[in-house]
Amino acid sequence: MKRKKNIAIVAHDNRKKDIMEWVSFNWKELVQHDLICTGTTGKMVEEALAASCHQHGTVPPTITRLKSGPLGGDQQLGALICEGNIDMLIFFWDPMQPQPHDVDVKALLRITVLYNIPTASNRSTADFMVTSELFHEQYDPIIKDYAEYITREVEIK
Repeated sequence: MKRKKNIAIVAHDNRKKDIMEWVSFNWKELVQHDLICTGTTGKMVEEALAASCHQHGTVPPTITRLKSGPLGGDQQLGALICEGNIDMLIFFWDPMQPQPHDVDVKALLRITVLYNIPTASNRSTADFMVTSELFHEQYDPIIKDYAEYITREVEIK
């Protein structure tokens, strides 16, 4: 993980206000990195950061917008993680509202664990992540070696 990180930011509809407040509060930390967001969250993050950057005479960060989560954005993020193109995930998900893409959310969270990607699911954890001394430094996460799994013998009956 290089000093300039690729940070994925996602929020369910009932948590979009929370993520916008968090992004606005932490804009100075976020502008130093590249951001990847799903659908509407990306539009809102882009607007919030542009406003903060304009107010302080700073250039906004690069923001890549994927599809909306229910339309495949969560799966796009999972693929980017598998390819080594996401360094951390800030995902404010709504534990009180069923989502039409719950299986995609579960798959995304599984992939973050599999590839040892730092993941924040609430503001407190996200605050700890951005204030960590590792946030702006080179960091090499330990990735479990799955070679044995990949090369296993599969018996077909």
